Amino acid sequence: MRAGLATMLAGVLMACLPAARAQVDPAVVTTPHVRAELVAQAPEGVAPGKPVWLGLSLTHQPEWHTYWKNAGDSGLPTQLSWTLPPGVTAGEIAWPVPRKIPVGNLANYGYEGTVLLPVPLTVAPDFKPAGPLGSDLEVKLQASWLVCRKECVPEEGSFTLRLPLASTTALHAAEFEQALAAHPRPLQGKAQVQVQGQALQVKVDGLPASLQGKTLDFFPETAEVIETAAAWKQQWQGATWTAEVPLSPQRTQSPSPMPLVVALGTQGFRAEASVQGSWPPAPGAQAAAVSPALEAALRSNAAEAPPPPAGPPPSLWAALLGALLGGMILNLMPCVFPVLAIKVMGFARHAGDRRGHRLAGLAYSVGVVLSFLVLGLVLAGLRSAGEQLGWGFQLQSPAFVAALAALFTLMGLNLAGLFEFGGLLPSRVAALEARHPVGNAFLSGVLAVAIASPCTAPFMGASLGLAAALPAAQALAVFGALGVGMALPYLAASWVPAVARLLPRPGPWMAVFRRLMAFPMFATVAWLTWVLGQQSGIDGATALLALLIALAMMAWALTLPGRSRAVVGAIALASLALTGAWLVGSLARPPATAGAAVAEGPWQPWSTARVDQLLAEGRPVFVDFTAAWCVTCQINKKTTLGRPEVLAALAAKNVALLRADWTRRDPEITQALAKLGRNGVPVYVFLSPGKAPQVLSEVLGVRDMQEAIGRL
Repeated sequence: MRAGLATMLAGVLMACLPAARAQVDPAVVTTPHVRAELVAQAPEGVAPGKPVWLGLSLTHQPEWHTYWKNAGDSGLPTQLSWTLPPGVTAGEIAWPVPRKIPVGNLANYGYEGTVLLPVPLTVAPDFKPAGPLGSDLEVKLQASWLVCRKECVPEEGSFTLRLPLASTTALHAAEFEQALAAHPRPLQGKAQVQVQGQALQVKVDGLPASLQGKTLDFFPETAEVIETAAAWKQQWQGATWTAEVPLSPQRTQSPSPMPLVVALGTQGFRAEASVQGSWPPAPGAQAAAVSPALEAALRSNAAEAPPPPAGPPPSLWAALLGALLGGMILNLMPCVFPVLAIKVMGFARHAGDRRGHRLAGLAYSVGVVLSFLVLGLVLAGLRSAGEQLGWGFQLQSPAFVAALAALFTLMGLNLAGLFEFGGLLPSRVAALEARHPVGNAFLSGVLAVAIASPCTAPFMGASLGLAAALPAAQALAVFGALGVGMALPYLAASWVPAVARLLPRPGPWMAVFRRLMAFPMFATVAWLTWVLGQQSGIDGATALLALLIALAMMAWALTLPGRSRAVVGAIALASLALTGAWLVGSLARPPATAGAAVAEGPWQPWSTARVDQLLAEGRPVFVDFTAAWCVTCQINKKTTLGRPEVLAALAAKNVALLRADWTRRDPEITQALAKLGRNGVPVYVFLSPGKAPQVLSEVLGVRDMQEAIGRL
């Protein structure tokens, strides 16, 4: 590589790597366990009689949850305290249907993933905005929530949001529509509860025909009445749903009437059930007297919790070892093949210079390790800012893909001999290569990481998934181990004399080999153009090709003498400006279908709702988490997932095939990967009703698939 590549590569990578947001959003609070955001929906503007909704959106880290209005056996519901201008009042939370969350021998009612808690606003007829911002409605919220996994952490946040009075607010319309659809509707029929000994006999009439005959969920709105985790019975008697639910031995409440919700998934119905019979004595009635103290103790527990034991947990050592092995195997992934060509030439160039060979290997290793650490810092910074990102996030940016395509085009033209970087730069800059050759080795390590980072090698996926949940220092250690693993083969080759003696000596063959290596670079450009086409459509790919042609013309113009350089250079510069503007416009207006998963043969687009529906029907599901920029994903599709014998075996087991396309950023897919303990693609998983997920290897073979299908 020539000295000018150093400056170019550093500039491209620094310009394209995302940076954490510097400004603090007053409507967002991020903790290690939850990202909370105050959002609004005013489709007709803020005015008397018009629908206005506020909502607290809670996005939980994997395996963490918050609670419904009745938390179940433990926990506390989320509390909202509003500060609103005169003439505006807030209603109660329109709680979506919760899910039952088993925790040991207990059970809670709550929410995982992302949930929106909507609250209606009422605007008085005489409402007039006050204050310096007369055209805005300022809303303040003080919220507190208890977030739990095996341990519980009380958290709170202060939020501020300004709603424009003269315009609509519909940015979060889809979230509010989904949350309100999940809010239980009033039951059209009647509900009755008969107290019989230590059990409740529940009867519900008037449920829609679509629910009749189905297994329903039962949620009492009053806490500390039933044995939440105990087994209970239900059946249908014609159009009447009946259930027998055991009372809690520590019952503290005797509601009359008894509000309850019956639901199928997120479709719920609420009723104020009449109570017949006499409630038995409540042995746990005194427990209510101490609940405020228990609540206070729970809230102080976060500040008084003992520090964690010294030393890394055992899982960290497994993550470090997996990262080290995954980094070594990463050298064999298709993503890294173009960079291997550069390293072969570098080894050959220094074959007769043992000291230079060692310095180059050491510099390359430092470049690899530092680049992985920088990627880890950027990923951690963006996650702390509330972004839902995973491994390979940089290639989810069309601008970064286009920049890499331009860089590899110049590298290919340089290898093909069209121009020399040294001939285009001032002599003082060009002479840096002779004085500091280790700089090129360092930058080739940076380039290797830039290209290899979208890949996920065996052992690497689980380590990266664990790193996402580790403290910052331990997560960076995992990224560092990944870099050491990737650099280790080259470091060993540069420092072990036996390996050095096997390397070919410099000679005329290097000129031919150099030009031959231009073609892997151009092949990489073709792949990046295809990736951009998947993200931004045919217009984006065409604009990129036009830009690359103009870039090649500019590189050639700079090699021409005298007036020819000025004339051709001016034409090339104008072409670069026009094609650059075309490309920027194409990336700013991606087509609606770009990057979206579409039905392809037996494969259907993935969504969490679709997975839940198929599992509820009793069908096993196979999910292919993929991306256009993941070369390993594309190879696995061609060599394994598209094989007739594999598809026939899947069809014989009635397996539903879903494809989750992560080519562009998708927080829902990022969250699903995190629940599987993964942080990048490819990921292949079998999901079966009542069974734990079966995650397969990143490098997928026909035999692996057949064995996994046989275990269904």
